[in-house]
Amino acid sequence: MRRTFQIRIMQRSRLRPLILPLVMLGAIAIIGLDLAGYMDPANDIIHTALKPPAILFTEAKGMVASGVDAMREMRTLRERNAELEDLANRLTVENLRLAEVETENEQLRSLLNFAQTVPAFSFRGGQIIARVIGGGASPFTHPIQIDLGEQHGVKQGMPVVTDRGLVGRIFHVYPRSSDIMLITDPRSSVNVMTQGSRAPGILRGRVGQLPVMELIPPEIEISVGDIIITSGLGGHFPKGLVAGQIVDVEKNDNLMFQTAVIQPTVDFDRIELVLVITSFPIEMESQPETEPISAPEAPSQ
Repeated sequence: MRRTFQIRIMQRSRLRPLILPLVMLGAIAIIGLDLAGYMDPANDIIHTALKPPAILFTEAKGMVASGVDAMREMRTLRERNAELEDLANRLTVENLRLAEVETENEQLRSLLNFAQTVPAFSFRGGQIIARVIGGGASPFTHPIQIDLGEQHGVKQGMPVVTDRGLVGRIFHVYPRSSDIMLITDPRSSVNVMTQGSRAPGILRGRVGQLPVMELIPPEIEISVGDIIITSGLGGHFPKGLVAGQIVDVEKNDNLMFQTAVIQPTVDFDRIELVLVITSFPIEMESQPETEPISAPEAPSQ
C-alpha cells in the first residue's frame, strides 16, 4: 500500500509542470470563444446560477406582484363591464319609457289642439282628458270604461270624443269611473248628416258589424267616401263632430229611405285617451233625438 501511494506521488510530480501550460491554453480558448460569441448561452447559465439569492428573491417578488396586479385589473374590468351592462339595460328601459311618454304627449297635444278648435265647447276646466282603463271583449257591443266619474263632474249622456272623431256618450256613471256607449253599440243612435250634401239620417250600431246610417232621404245623392258628421238634432251631441265615412250605399227603389254603411274614424281597438264634453251650444231648432228624421221637414244644417 505504501508502494502504491509512493507511485501516485511520483505521477503527480511528473504532471505538475504541465498544469500551468494547460490552464493557460484553456483560458486562451475560453477567451477566444467568448470573443466569438459562443460563450453567451454558457454565460447566461453561469450568471443565473451565480445570482445572489437577494436578487432572485426580488425578481420573484416582482413577478408575483405583477400577477396579483393583473388579477386585480381583470377583476376591475369585470366589475366595470358589469356596471356598463347594467347602465345599458337601464338606458334601454329609460329610452322605452321616454318613447312611451312622447307617444302619450303626442296624443295629449292632439286632444288639446282639438279642444282649442272648438272654443264653444266646455271640457270641465277647459278640457277633460280621460284615460281608458278597461274594455269589453268586443268593441262593437261592450262599453269602454274611463277613469273619470261623478266626482269629476261627469254625467250620464255627455258626449265623448277624440281628435279623430266621435266615440260615443257616457252611459253609466260611478263615483270615480264611467262607462262609454260606443257609436258601434247596437243600443246607440246618433242624429247625423253627410258633410257635403247635408243628407240627414240616424247612425245606429250593429252587433259584430260596422254601424249604418239609416233613414236617408232617397232624393239626396250620397256616395262612398262622404264624411258623416253629427247634425246637432235632439241636443244630445254638438253639431259638426266627425263620426265616420260612407264605405257602402244600400239603395232600394222599393224602400222609402237609403242606408249607408259607415266606417268610424275612431279606431276603438287602439283608443287610449278621450275628451268628455261637459257643455256645448244647443241648436235652437233642434228636435228630440228619438223622433224619426223625415227628409222634407228636416232642416238643412
